[in-house]
Amino acid sequence: MSVTEKLAARLPKSRGSSGPVVAVLKLHGVITPTPSPLARGTININTVESALTRAFDHDRLQAVALAINSPGGAPTQSALVGERIRELAKRKKVPVIAFCEDVAASGGYWLACAADEIYAHSSSLVGSIGVVTAGFGLSGLLDRVGVERRVYTAGAHKVRLDPFRPEKDEDVEWLKSLQSQLHDQFVGWVKDRRGDRLAAGEDVFTGEIWTGAKAVELGIVDGVGNMREVLAERYPDAEISVAEPKRPLLARLGFGGAAASFAHGPGDRVLAAVEAMEIRATWSRFGL
Repeated sequence: MSVTEKLAARLPKSRGSSGPVVAVLKLHGVITPTPSPLARGTININTVESALTRAFDHDRLQAVALAINSPGGAPTQSALVGERIRELAKRKKVPVIAFCEDVAASGGYWLACAADEIYAHSSSLVGSIGVVTAGFGLSGLLDRVGVERRVYTAGAHKVRLDPFRPEKDEDVEWLKSLQSQLHDQFVGWVKDRRGDRLAAGEDVFTGEIWTGAKAVELGIVDGVGNMREVLAERYPDAEISVAEPKRPLLARLGFGGAAASFAHGPGDRVLAAVEAMEIRATWSRFGL
């Protein structure tokens, strides 16, 4: 049972009560604009919007806690969710506290920076303030199996980094430039949200990842602690209301690990398997 589920089980729901409320918003999963109907959990602005609205919708709201367990993913979706959290926090005039669980890396840390304060377990994996792009080079594969690929374009740069064509230096430079622009936006967001709490003289923007204990020293996290302890100390009389994005139906039924077997046809099964592998690979970079 997760921390948020334990909190929900032990503490009464806020609806119908007159006491103060602390809302817990659960943000677990890879950040992607194209969630699989079978994945164990994904985050994007559409999947979390209803949970965000519920979390900030209490009349007696004292604070919102973000329970984050994410290895990252799409930068735009990370930014959209982060900006939405700040918009609602400003509107409701309540503090937001982030709690990093197993991992809050890359886009997961982007989400954490939407909070006014960030806490992590000493063993949490935090950071990875960088940009990564991965793929496969399949040049020559189609020739070996006797298949001819035909691509027709208008525009000199319409097709870049085609995995079935030899890699071009100019395309790699274009990609690095794009990554640099995205990295600058990530760095700007972190500096804006963390300010002078970042340790002076330390370069925390290399894409490195640290334990929660080290992250405190670097100023990318405010303290070591878990949600139960911090909320109990800060808001001893508050009731906890948990808002969690709805998981896909088959994932709720426990079939997420067998994604490919539920697809309709061979092509769908291949796509489902590839999606599951990509999500699995994103988690496995952090040993999860």
